[in-house]
Amino acid sequence: MLLGFKTELKLNNQQRTLLAKHCGVARHAWNWGLWLTKNILLHNKTNESEKLKFSTAIDLHKLLVAMVKSKNPWYYECSKSTPQQALMALREAWKRCFNKTGGVPRFKKKGRRDSFTLEGAVKILGDNKIQVPVIGILKTYERLPQVLTKSCTRSRQADRWFISFRFDAQQQESGNTSIVGVDLGIKALATLSTGEVITGAKSHKKYAAKMSRMQWLNRHKVIGSSNGIKAQVKIARLHRKIANIRKDTLHKLTTLLAKNHGVIVIEDLNVTGMMANHKLAASVADMGFFEFRRQLTYKCELYGSKLVIADRWFPSSKTCVRFVQSKP
Repeated sequence: MLLGFKTELKLNNQQRTLLAKHCGVARHAWNWGLWLTKNILLHNKTNESEKLKFSTAIDLHKLLVAMVKSKNPWYYECSKSTPQQALMALREAWKRCFNKTGGVPRFKKKGRRDSFTLEGAVKILGDNKIQVPVIGILKTYERLPQVLTKSCTRSRQADRWFISFRFDAQQQESGNTSIVGVDLGIKALATLSTGEVITGAKSHKKYAAKMSRMQWLNRHKVIGSSNGIKAQVKIARLHRKIANIRKDTLHKLTTLLAKNHGVIVIEDLNVTGMMANHKLAASVADMGFFEFRRQLTYKCELYGSKLVIADRWFPSSKTCVRFVQSKP
């Protein structure tokens, strides 16, 4: 099975500039392709007699080379696979939109979720070095798995850069036969059928006052100014800290469940419906129910456990509460 690995990069100023250039090329290619495809859809909607073919990722890249690259020589300072991968991601986004499994793609803005993907020879050198096309050798803070990979993605969160890639991992066989039921909640993240109660991190609630204070102080700063940029970086760092605390709690819990139990039963929660309640939305989002199920799904497959999704209308919460109350 395929597993993802993500770690922080240890960069110098030259490498940071080069990565930022690649992000700019990927963002420009995405926005240009989105503008073109939206115009094609608009033309087909207004002119039913003369419809244009919706461009594939290959068609978009050919048009990009002919129309955009010749007028923007800074494209050639970056890897040629950067705009290619951006246009392929755009095509997948439109496919999800047409299949009604995702929304309409949006234009990207500088400084928000900056990332790009490179295709080519990616080599892991030693414990904490990785060689990627054009950019060269990058150092990491932690040890890298000694695996083979053909593509990798670089992303930025606040003022830190990360690298991620996928590799084949061997599935393990689980000898555990124990069964455990997990009931997710807002007051406590998880209540197990064994009687154990795991409290959530509630990181957003913990830092809500600090976040509100920082945003209030930033309200009158000039956009693009030195002080404005510093304030935005501080806010982004706090957002990253809140997300990391939540992810750490979920990773520890899902790994504990997948490793120590053969069968894990969880409820099919209607997270979208719960988020529609404005009184519960913040608490539900702070717990990360969707991320819990996503992590548990692939970890059960990795460690050889079985994940059972109980019916949404099964009274699992009442059953767990009765069991906990009756346990001496």
